[in-house]
Amino acid sequence: MKIGLLIVDMQKVFLQDQIEKLNVERACEHINYVAELLRSKNHCVIHIQDIEGAEDLNSELLDIVSEIKVEQNDIRITKEESNAFWNTELEQILLKQEIGLVIVAGFAAEHCVLFTYNGAKERGFKTVILQNGILSNNSDVINITYRDRNIISYPVIEFIVK
Repeated sequence: MKIGLLIVDMQKVFLQDQIEKLNVERACEHINYVAELLRSKNHCVIHIQDIEGAEDLNSELLDIVSEIKVEQNDIRITKEESNAFWNTELEQILLKQEIGLVIVAGFAAEHCVLFTYNGAKERGFKTVILQNGILSNNSDVINITYRDRNIISYPVIEFIVK
């Protein structure tokens, strides 16, 4: 079984003014650790960038925050909807890569992370949220997300990929 890590909307436009407030560094530490672990075992890391309304923004704001490591072999897709599966090639990429487990991480827990999680489940993928790998402008949303969704911690991922 191959694993796909979806890193959703970790972009300057959403996070650059909130790095300390949202504890972005901690989430990025978890995301980067899991991404590197998966890359080392030939699993799939996909960065998803929201470009909705991009024509009105400085293009640098659409970049992924520097705290997230992006490697050459990582896949990058863009989206214009909250659900990263909607009107994108994400489902085809996961099928082509033979992904059996989808791990969702990123920003914002109550919006694009949740909708992408639901989109993966609706398409029949086994789907989990990365514990300590999601962010929100509303602190209570993270605990509610963990309460109501399937989650996975990095020690479990370590065990699975060994």
